[in-house]
Amino acid sequence: MKSVQAEKLDSVDDYRMVEIDIPAVASGDVLVQVATCGMGYVDALIALGRYQVKPPLPFVPGQEIGGTVVATGEGVQTVRHGDRVMAFGFGGGLAEYVAAKENMVARIPDAMTMEEAAIFRTNYLTALHGLVDRAAIAAGECMLVFGSAGGVGTAAIQIGRILGAEIIAAASTETKRAFALANGAQQTIDTEPDGWRDRLKALCDRQGPTVVFDPVCGPLFEPAFRAQAWGGRHLVVGFAGGLIPRLPVNLSLMKGAALLGVDVRQFQLFEPGRTRGHLIRLLEWVEEGRLSPPVGKIFPFGDYAAAMTHGLSGTGSGKAVVRISDDL
Repeated sequence: MKSVQAEKLDSVDDYRMVEIDIPAVASGDVLVQVATCGMGYVDALIALGRYQVKPPLPFVPGQEIGGTVVATGEGVQTVRHGDRVMAFGFGGGLAEYVAAKENMVARIPDAMTMEEAAIFRTNYLTALHGLVDRAAIAAGECMLVFGSAGGVGTAAIQIGRILGAEIIAAASTETKRAFALANGAQQTIDTEPDGWRDRLKALCDRQGPTVVFDPVCGPLFEPAFRAQAWGGRHLVVGFAGGLIPRLPVNLSLMKGAALLGVDVRQFQLFEPGRTRGHLIRLLEWVEEGRLSPPVGKIFPFGDYAAAMTHGLSGTGSGKAVVRISDDL
């Protein structure tokens, strides 16, 4: 089978399309013929060795796929041959076949496309885990979302609306702000630093947001924390803004506010039962038409390098997808 892999992780140029064996199917494994693979910012970071957890070598990029089950190992009960599924793993997606553990595979609703399946699990689990388990968000609360045109930011907007939040989407361009509005945000704000806190508070009746969903943690990290209302919760989701910012800890005391980490990788590791429950809930919302993951730019398999570069750039709206096969 064809697969993209690298022996070192210095640059995109280290990756090559190679021929390797189809993975063996062990007990508890599901072999999936891959149709699509998501390629977002975190996927590209991992592929270039810049994520906090380094992958083993040789490495095949891509954590999420959509595809069709072609074989199952002993003991597998939740899926069978021919099922349309999404699957997750720490790498391996840019290949024609992937072997995934059963607990990382889920059937997808009939209304969901293969492209949507490849961008759904991580972003939407992250958003639901962050908003429910970490922030305990309540209906009527004002939530500020950074990176609101990206995959996880869009997921936070859509899920926040279902949970009854009032959502302000922060984005750097008019196009991205329009994208956020189209996906459920009620208000938007630019990211120009001068006077930003005053503009934000004006959108929250001078009180400030009570929840900040932040996959960027860029130059507006501290101003956003300072702008929170009493009892606010600032969710640290990622660092797409570059350098990791610092925060004077006295601000937490003065605001009665919390800085909360949202790590969906460890959430899945330490709380598999709750993870499964969240995923079931999310897919029910898809079936009901309440969630619709916006697909970003689509790349053919041979343009994997361009897809990785695009994912790292953060310039697009939605999450990019690499189409591995046109036949599924």
